[in-house]
Amino acid sequence: MRIRLKTLCENTASCPDITAEWGWSIFIEADGINILFDTGGGMTVPRNAARMGVDLQTIDKIILSHAHSDHTGGLREVLKSSKHPEVIAHPAVWIDKYSRKSTEDEAVFRGIPFAKAELDNYASFTFSDSPVNIAENILTTGEIPRITEYETIESNFYAMQNGDLVQDDFKDDLALILKTPQGLVIILGCAHRGIINTIQHARNITGVETVHTVIGGTHLFPKKDTPVEKTIKALKELDVQNIGVSHCTGFKAAMKVSEAFGERFFLNNAGTVRTIE
Repeated sequence: MRIRLKTLCENTASCPDITAEWGWSIFIEADGINILFDTGGGMTVPRNAARMGVDLQTIDKIILSHAHSDHTGGLREVLKSSKHPEVIAHPAVWIDKYSRKSTEDEAVFRGIPFAKAELDNYASFTFSDSPVNIAENILTTGEIPRITEYETIESNFYAMQNGDLVQDDFKDDLALILKTPQGLVIILGCAHRGIINTIQHARNITGVETVHTVIGGTHLFPKKDTPVEKTIKALKELDVQNIGVSHCTGFKAAMKVSEAFGERFFLNNAGTVRTIE
């Protein structure tokens, strides 16, 4: 399988012609299918797609890793530029999301900034908490079990349940898996449920133990040194062959991952193009 990965949205950019934006989106060409994984925070994806030779009208599937607006804010504009793709997500993606800096601060809305009814004219929607098979060698993780004790969810994230704000457990968090002869390629959104939990789940549901590449946000920011170090130790024990961090990893954690993985590490920002074959 030949896989072509083009990062259309990330906090930083690889060159002056590419626009940076707080958010995440990556375009995936594999097995004759074009997949957009997340849509960035606003207008960056259409702009960078044009500059990187990506025709949004060729998108077959859009995968939403979770509801946060820095991953879904560009959805409407992308859909308007596409040809009625299928959007795949966890059913909890429509739960209203919020965040606050402290318990005294006012909660800020962080969910999908569009009503589903507004988007129904532009796409079909598939919601599942189980893995969704996109092609013979491509599938979503579905809901990711939380197993590790050190991969915790920050207490400043909230979800609306029965009219009350409760700490968000991110049931909607999912990733994309591509099975290749060299091993698994795993595309993360923010990995709110933990990068190690995600990798282990991907191995379990595919029966493939080798992990060739992991790309995306790892949410190692703003974690303390100990959980970051435990995560890196687990990544090395899993013998991840290549790791490209993005978005919510944080520069401090990214440097630690870089030190641990050397040439197997790459900073994956807007404008990055990577081919796996």
